[in-house]
Formats: sequence, structure tokens, C-alpha cells
Amino acid sequence: MPKPVPTAVTAPATAPGRATAAPPGPADQRDPFFDNAKYAAIVLVAVGHAWEPLRDGSRSVSALYMLVYAFHMPAFIIMSGYFSRGFDGRPKHLERLVTGLVVPYVVFETAYTLFTRWTDQEPDRPITLLDPLYLTWFLAALFLWRLTTPLWQRVRLPVPLALGVAMLATLSPSIGNDLDLQRALQFLPYFVLGLSLRPEHFRLVRRRAVRIAAVPVFACASVVAYWAVPRMTGGWFYHRDSAEELGAPGWYGVVMTPVLFVCSLLLVACFLAWVPGRRMWCTVLGAGTLYGYLLHGFVAQGAKFWGWYDPAWIHRPLGAVVVTLVAAVVVTLLCAPPVRRALRWVVEPDLRWWFRRETAQPARDRAAAHG
Repeated sequence: MPKPVPTAVTAPATAPGRATAAPPGPADQRDPFFDNAKYAAIVLVAVGHAWEPLRDGSRSVSALYMLVYAFHMPAFIIMSGYFSRGFDGRPKHLERLVTGLVVPYVVFETAYTLFTRWTDQEPDRPITLLDPLYLTWFLAALFLWRLTTPLWQRVRLPVPLALGVAMLATLSPSIGNDLDLQRALQFLPYFVLGLSLRPEHFRLVRRRAVRIAAVPVFACASVVAYWAVPRMTGGWFYHRDSAEELGAPGWYGVVMTPVLFVCSLLLVACFLAWVPGRRMWCTVLGAGTLYGYLLHGFVAQGAKFWGWYDPAWIHRPLGAVVVTLVAAVVVTLLCAPPVRRALRWVVEPDLRWWFRRETAQPARDRAAAHG
């Protein structure tokens, strides 16, 4: 889940785009449900970032913030895993890892470092590719998750095993910040779960009975979040710290990890139950969520520096509504096709020239090579 600077994604958000989408193709080959789900999730990522400066002094905003952070990045990551099922390490898959994740990571990690030197007034902030800044953690994590996909598809009981890895990660404050490994390990079960899902599982949560049940579930979750605001740190939902770093005994992490996993899955199921399955005006935007994810952070960080949150009315209920709408509109525009066309060269670069092409081997030569 994207974290505030020095304190994405989306997260995806997603990562979003290639981070959560099937290979690009004609619009009629894409499932509108997933594009709609990705668009809704990236809007929640942007809104969550926009709410962050409003949390102080507003228990209601803090509760909504906690509720959204409980499921928006898990939803993105589950979809990322679902669309990573075909990854087997073939050359074309490795090429897409480089062009779709590594290159954008290097570009935006550098760009966010330079930008926040200015907005945070820290001119000496170093450019480092080992310590993801702000929302770039999702690209680094997705790179690691995808590389390990063949392993998770071979082992038995992959989800319980990944959950065990996440639980153990909360015990160790010494994992460090390299590639935000703590967060990659704690979010790992959601990705592995996505690898295990099939189309029928998504059809199951889209039934009318589930849509109806989602209403009281979200109502109860909102009440629980409001109750939890003064009693629980939201750091548990970032999944970037060990239990000790959150001021809790080590065994708390072992207990909280599966509890939060179950709660997040319940909310993700309710969220997906409400996602329309038909083509809508926003469906085309689902293919551009990686752009919205990577670009909206500049607006979120700049808004604080430019003093957009300084007026007192912004911290009142009307202000929270305005901030929410502005964040939704901004990220929507950033997912739009014109932005994708303009910035495809940096977000989804075509680097086929960078890789060696395999030459076709005559059938008889291949047969001889295999004995």
C-alpha cells in the first residue's frame, strides 16, 4: 500500500496497467469487469493519499482512511497475481518484466526523489534504487513476486505457505528497507492467492446475494474502523513494519497477519461484488491505471507543498468532500488514453531492440538436440 513520503500504488495499483492487466489487445478481448475494478481501485488509492493530510482532528476521515487501506491495495495485488498466472520465466516474460516494471521503477524512483527534494525541502535526499520512495515500492514488489511465480505454482498449499512467510516477516525488524522487502513479504499472500484464483471464483463474488451482503459488511467495517481509530495504529495496514517497529510485542504480528488477511479478503470480496461487469464510460480507463498510479503522486505531494491544505475550510466536512472529488477527477484524467499515448514511451517503453531475438531452429536440429 502506498506510504506517505518519508513516511505508490496502489496502489494497484497496482501496480495497474501492465502491473495488473492482461497483455494489451483489442478492447473486445479484455474483460470489462477487471478494467472497471482496476479503475475503482486506483480512484481509492488517489483518494486515500488525498485524505492523509485531513486525518488530524477528524476521526471520521481517519476511519474512512483506515477502511480503504484495509482493502484497496490487497485488491490490486490479488488482481496482479491473477494476471501473473501465465508467467513462467520465458524470454518474452522476462523482457516484459524489464520494460513494464524495471524501467518505470528506475525512472519514477529517480523522478520522485528529485521532486521531493523540492517539495520536502531536502535537497540532499539521495537517489537510491534500493530504497523505494513513496509509491514505487509496488513496482519493486511486483518484480519480486513475478520472479517467484513459478515456485508458488509448484508448491503445495501455496497460500498458507505465503501467509506463514508474512507472519515470520513481522517478527524481524532487521529485514531492512532494501526494495521494501518487509512490505513485499507481508503483502505476498495476496499475490499468491491471486495466482490460485480462477474465473469462477470472481463469478462467485459477483452474485446478487454477495452484493446485498456487502452492504451490512461494509457498514459494520466502517463502525469498527471508527471505533479502532484511537485504539489502533494504521501502520498495520501499510504492512511495511515489523510488530516491534509498531510498538507491539513480536507475537502481535503473528496474530495480526492472518486476522488482517481474512478481514481484507472479506472487504475485497465485497468491493468486487459491487464492480459492474458491463462496459461503461470508465472501462477504458482500467487499462491506464499504471499511469494514474505513478503520476498522481506528484499531485499529492505537490498539493501539500503548494499549500492546498492550508485553508481551514478544507479540514471541515465540505472540504473533505471537495478533496475527495478533486482526487478522483485528477486520477481519472491521468488514466485517460491521451495521457497514455503521450507517456507510453516512459511507462511502457518499447525496448524490443534492446533484446536479442531468438532464431528459429529447424525441427530436425531440435529433435537431434533432444536425443
